[in-house]
Amino acid sequence: MRHILDKLNPEQRLAVESIEGPLLVLAGAGSGKTRVITVRIAHLLDVGVPPEAILAMTFTNKAAAEMRERVAELVGEQRAERLTVGTFHSFCLRVLRQNSEHIGYPGGISIADAADQLAACKSVLRELHIAEASIKPGTLQGRISLLKNQLVTPEQFAERPGDDLDRLVARGYARYEEFMGRSRKMDFDDLLVNTVRLLKENEYIRGGLQRQYRYILVDEYQDTNEPQYEVVRILSLEHRNLCVVGDDDQSIYSWRGADITKILSFEKHFPEAVVVRLETNYRSTQEILDAANRVIQNNPTRHEKSLRAHAGTGELVQLAIHQDETAEAEYVVRELRMRVDDGRNRLSDFAILFRTAIQPRAFETELRARGVPYVLVGGMSFFDRKEIRDVLAYLKVIHNPKDEVSLLRIVNCPPRGVGKTTLDRVLQFATEKGITVPEAFQRANEIEKVNRTAVESVQRLQERLALLGKEKPKDRLVPFIEEVLDTFAYRDEVNRCYPNPQDQEKRWQAVQEILTLAERHVARRKKPGLATFLNELTLTSNDDRSKDEAGKRNAVTLMTLHAAKGLEFPRVFLVGLEEGILPHAKSVAQDSIEEERRLMYVGITRARQGLTVSHTLERQKYGTRVKVHPSRFLYELKGSTPPEGWVAAGQEPEPESQKKRSKRKASKKRRKKAPGR
Repeated sequence: MRHILDKLNPEQRLAVESIEGPLLVLAGAGSGKTRVITVRIAHLLDVGVPPEAILAMTFTNKAAAEMRERVAELVGEQRAERLTVGTFHSFCLRVLRQNSEHIGYPGGISIADAADQLAACKSVLRELHIAEASIKPGTLQGRISLLKNQLVTPEQFAERPGDDLDRLVARGYARYEEFMGRSRKMDFDDLLVNTVRLLKENEYIRGGLQRQYRYILVDEYQDTNEPQYEVVRILSLEHRNLCVVGDDDQSIYSWRGADITKILSFEKHFPEAVVVRLETNYRSTQEILDAANRVIQNNPTRHEKSLRAHAGTGELVQLAIHQDETAEAEYVVRELRMRVDDGRNRLSDFAILFRTAIQPRAFETELRARGVPYVLVGGMSFFDRKEIRDVLAYLKVIHNPKDEVSLLRIVNCPPRGVGKTTLDRVLQFATEKGITVPEAFQRANEIEKVNRTAVESVQRLQERLALLGKEKPKDRLVPFIEEVLDTFAYRDEVNRCYPNPQDQEKRWQAVQEILTLAERHVARRKKPGLATFLNELTLTSNDDRSKDEAGKRNAVTLMTLHAAKGLEFPRVFLVGLEEGILPHAKSVAQDSIEEERRLMYVGITRARQGLTVSHTLERQKYGTRVKVHPSRFLYELKGSTPPEGWVAAGQEPEPESQKKRSKRKASKKRRKKAPGR
């Protein structure tokens, strides 16, 4: 272990060896935080801490897997397997599954993924007779998630003063909770919220977990929300051996509940905390870091730190100004092609980073026109494909017969002659009786004027699903899923939906991927089964798998600044740096400039050797060309102030007549103040 510690810089080593009491590690971009975390875990084991006493949590399954692999390289596979390493959601699911009877889920836990949640919101709005013109299902879903991330209950929110939209959200939130309860499901946020409730209400379970996990590590602490903070706070109450690693300058996810105040006020919550700053950057040149430092120092609310480059100096940061977005795209593609053609770089060395989802269109057009391969990160997820959702819906209803979202998905897949009128009458009956749709189909003889043939078709489907539900596949998971596919002739459904033979084969290969995932699940888990498999898939679907493609293929990467966090590229083009885009107009209106500045900082620090920042003079907007102004962050990067005539986002430009009057007044004032007058 000594030779590993000797390779760390002094700050990294201090973070690794400070193992007793609370520790805040402020890890600047590219400062080797993952190495610090993994070596710290290895050091804890080396000084005699049992693996079972260590809990390490992060935010993505990929990051958790990488952490476990790197620890295994240091301490061996056997000891690494005994550690608890995972995401907040996977840890909370584990706690809830072990104690499901204490929270009212004796039959086990089913998780509603993002698509299930959206479908539930649609159903809720339909039940409440609220038109989607008043509030979109996606808006309701987002508001509910944000409230849960703040530990606000439907009752608490209903008591708050608000506008008409808030009142709709309050009604929708309350009915959504009823809907999820009827379906015996939890959404992602419920995993956190219910764990907090369990820890607060059950002294026996709380005490057991506190005694077990005597050393807790949290990665990306700046991204924690209220329930995540509560989980780690409660678990560390007794021993206080809590190590959090993060960078407040990279906190860019407030829109999904992340609360930057948790990392900013860590020393207030843990007054005895040791604070270690990791400021040596092992990624970028000093020119790039100077640009990043100049921008981020304009945020008044932050932990003071300044990155310095281990690699030394390199190229100057380039600024490119273009007439419009087409010229911007032509320039970027021309520049990267030139560097590839003369052998200086590969296509995979380049990333084009942007703030908004509409920006890549011009770049895609130009890349295609020049025959340049590219990967657009953030496209359709594997788990959003129709055939994947269909097959998983079958498996979900087999596992949980009360799952009405999944049943409604497969009612006519393949077609069973169940029309809209039949579904509407069954849904209305379920709403009136306060029961689930699956239960309503079972009581269809009580529903007036319902199509008996259609209902009997669904009841036969339910019977076959129930029969399959009696099987306990365990390590026979793959043949069980194959049996489900055969029972419902799903290959025929794929062929029906996609007449083109090539499309049929491509879609069926995606279905086969589910079997591969099941095979891996059985190989990895000590106690595999349908429930554990579905929960694992649902948690995995929350990760952006397209992000994994960045830099792997020999292709240019196009991605948003939010998606780029955690990645790095030899050469980065940071485009569209204009007021209204970065900072975004909506963020300016909501007074979220500091988070927009952190986004700029994240974009700059993705670059290793070369960084080009660019903006346009005009841009297409609502079918017309409009004049745009450079981002305030560009002037901060250069260390200068905006020139006269520059207009900030959210401010109307001064009319010409008013400008002339303002200039005359200013001139008179100067003459009055001049000496000798």
